[in-house]
Parts: sequence; C-alpha cells; structure tokens
Amino acid sequence: MSTMPSEPIVWKEPYTVWASLVMVLAVAILLFQDGLSSMVRAWEGQEEYSYGYLIPFICLFLIWQKKELLQSITFQGSWAGVGLTLIGVSLFFLGHLSAVYSIVQYSFLIVLFGLTLAFVGWRAFKIIWVPLVILTFMVPLPGFISETLSNQLQLISSQLGVAVIRLFGISVFLEGNVVDLGSYQLQVVEACSGLRYLFPLMTFGFIAAYFFKVAMWKRVLLFLSTIPITILMNSFRIGVIGVTVEYWGPAMAEGFLHDFEGWVVFMVCTAVLVLEMWLLARIGKNPRPLREVFDLTLPASAAPRQARIQYRSLPRAFYAAASAVLVVLAVSYALPERAQIIPQREAFSSFPMAIAEWSGKEQHLESKFIDALNFDDYLLADYAARQGRPVNLYVGYYETQRADKVPHSPRACIPGGGWQISDIDEYAVDGVDIAGRPLRINRALIERGDQRQLVYYWFQQRGRVITNEYLVKWYLFWDALTRGRSDGSLVRLTTPLAKGEGLEEGDRRLADFARLAVPELHPYLPD
Repeated sequence: MSTMPSEPIVWKEPYTVWASLVMVLAVAILLFQDGLSSMVRAWEGQEEYSYGYLIPFICLFLIWQKKELLQSITFQGSWAGVGLTLIGVSLFFLGHLSAVYSIVQYSFLIVLFGLTLAFVGWRAFKIIWVPLVILTFMVPLPGFISETLSNQLQLISSQLGVAVIRLFGISVFLEGNVVDLGSYQLQVVEACSGLRYLFPLMTFGFIAAYFFKVAMWKRVLLFLSTIPITILMNSFRIGVIGVTVEYWGPAMAEGFLHDFEGWVVFMVCTAVLVLEMWLLARIGKNPRPLREVFDLTLPASAAPRQARIQYRSLPRAFYAAASAVLVVLAVSYALPERAQIIPQREAFSSFPMAIAEWSGKEQHLESKFIDALNFDDYLLADYAARQGRPVNLYVGYYETQRADKVPHSPRACIPGGGWQISDIDEYAVDGVDIAGRPLRINRALIERGDQRQLVYYWFQQRGRVITNEYLVKWYLFWDALTRGRSDGSLVRLTTPLAKGEGLEEGDRRLADFARLAVPELHPYLPD
C-alpha cells in the first residue's frame, strides 16, 4: 500500500497580524521619538553616519531573503523576548531621565529585538538575528568614543600621508595634524580623519561577510580588514593632495580634495574589499569562485502550488511584550516633561584680565576650532606677572552635554597639535580648593622639538573636579538623571618651560596662578 506525500505547509500572517505588528512598531517609535529624532539628525548633519537611512531597508531585505525558510516553520513566540523588552524599556527610562540619547537609541534596538523574539520564537530568531544586528550600525557612537577615535585616526592618517608625500621626494614636515610643505600647510582636520569612510565601510564589510559563505575566520578577517583599508586609503588621499599641492599649487587642496573624497574613496575601498573576497575564496582547503560563495539568492515569488497555507496568530508572549511597551508609553506621557536645568552663571566676557599681580591679555580662537569644540562659552587668555613667563588659561563651558557637545580631552587633542606627551600623572595643587576639596589635576609634560610646556587640566562639572575622562561620563549620566543637569567645563593651564628650567619652577608658576585664578572662576562655573 503506497502512501501519499504530505503537502508542504506554508505559514503566512493574516492582515490582522500585520496590522497589529505595524501598530506596535508605531507605538515603539512614538515612545522613543526623541532618541530616534536625535539619531536622524546625526544622519543629516554628520557625513560619517549619512548611510544610516539605508540600514533599516537593508535589514528588511535580508529578512525578506529568508522568507521561504521562515514560512516553513511555526512562530511559537518566546517569553525571553518579554524579558528583553522589559530590559529595553528600563534602559529607556534611564536614558530619558538623564537625556543621554545614546542610551535611548540602543534601548530602542533592545526593545525591537525583544518584540521580535516574543513574536517569532528562538527557532526563527536564530535565522534573522544577523540582519537585526546590522541595525546597530545606524546608531551614532557616543560622543567621547567618536572624539577619541577621530583624534587617533587623524594622527595615523597624517603620518602615513606624509610617508606617501616623501615617496615622491618632496620635503615635508609634520607637526601633529599639520602637514607643512613649506609653501603651504595642510591641516588634517576632523573631517579628514577617515570616519566618514570607516563607518560605512565597516557596515558594508559586515553585510558582505554575512553573504560570504566561507570559513568563519575568513568572514571575521573580511570585516576587520575594513579598518586598515580605510586608514590606508584615507592616508593615500592626504598624500596625493600634498603631492598635487607641491606641483600644481595650493588650489589643488580644495578642488582635488572635493573631487577625490567622499564616494570616490569609498568606492575604491569597496573595490579593495571585493578583491579581498576574491582572494579569500580561492585560498584554503576548498577554493571556489567568488560567485559560488557569495550567497545573494532571492526567495521564490510564490508558494508551491501544492502547498497548504496556514495562518499565524500572535503568541501570548508578544501580547505581553507589546503591553509593556504600551504601558511605558502611557506612563511617559503621564509624567511631567523633564527639562534640562541650565544654571545661571556669569559670561566669560566679564572675567578679569588683572588678577593680583598677574596681567592678562584675552585671545580668540579661529572659527574652525570654535566649530570643532562646539562649546557655549569659552575663555582664552595669556597671563604674566612681573616680566615672568606666561600662563595660558583656557576654559570651555557647555550648558548641556550630548553626543556632539562634550569637552575634548587634552590627552587626545595635544598630540594633534604636534606635541608629544612625555609624562602625565595626577597631581595635588597645594593651597587650592574647589567646593571645599583640595584641587587634584592632570599634570602633563609635553614636548615638540626643543620646546617644552607644563600643562594642568581638569574637568569641573557641577561642583566636582574630575581627572578621569571616563568618570566624567558616569557623573554626567548620574547628575542628568538625579539633578537634571549636564553642564560642565574643561579647565586648562599651560606654561612654557625655558631651556634648562626644571619642572619645579613650572609647578610653582602654575600653582601660584591657580591659587588666585581658580577662586575667580566660581561665578562662571556653577556648582
């Protein structure tokens, strides 16, 4: 007796399920609208994140590519998705109350992952987790991480770019991020750090590794190689600009820069990545052509004729997760709006230029530095006493701090000016108190050629003096959460050391000035 083959089952969602999913997604977007709006503004205003608009569509495409496999299995839901959703909404409250948008943006993704897991269950989630992870590439990095990364990339790109220029026999001198060609100086600014290529290329490399069906080590290597590829290509761009300036004049620094940067550099980086995939596909135990290991298949347009259609319903776990999001939305609207408190303070324009025997002369930053530092107020002045060596005072003040408005750490910025930090440690300044506590600062000895300078700096944030850059971020989060404030400042004192002058003389000069100047800062830096 023969048996008839069973009909294949194809699972689909009825319109009511789709309507429910869209409604829950809309509720989640409404709940996280402030953080998502900040993310979109970063896409619009920062070239390194301009690809962010494409990421949701890429994610949807990659999930749709698995349509046949997803239609062959049941969605049983998972209560672990409810737990993940609760973690996400908890982080939302922390991010919302502290006004730290990075937390809000990442918590949105956690909630999205939780809702997905609560709907499809573990079996289906394992199929689509990589496309979901790709969504993390659309979230801008926290400001202090992006700043540190940009500064390091600027230094590396400058050094390698100068090496390219020297290959052509051109005499060139490098001071930090300034490429001195004699007749012209190229400033490797933040926009030239390579971040605008690094983030998009890393995203492309991750997606390419997803399609690249080879050994895992090859896929990891492909993704990680996007970093050196970006650095080398950006350095080559800087080197070529220097060469063209040397032979065809300074005008090439603008025209060629605009012609060569952007998509041209990115497309060359992409071509190098494709060449790398071609080489990786041909090495190892099972060499194959690239077309055989690059899985870009599309699902069938329609279900098999003999298939039996089954319609899914929403699991109870999904109802629970969606209810949690809806409740949090209602609570967030019921709670009063928490605005950032901006304390009253004096403007630096009234800061005295005569402090006891110290006489000061106010200085002004160039607009490009003002744009890069992005502060709300600043003080820059040179003070001297009785024909002694000067002390430079810089204070940058921020009414609120967010991803693109944070003090730039001198530890990261000093090398950009061509100075090398030869020694840095914490140091107590005798006889100086802030908010009743002895002043402890970062003390750095910096050198450039035969020049030496002694630098004191600290972060003065809402009555606290902090020397650790990462502790600054913790107190920023904590004070925004508990006090509704995120204002803060960076204070820096710098004095040059004469040839043969010891550190003791520099310490004495800075300490003498600090005893007089630091109390004067009180009306300008609110506790």
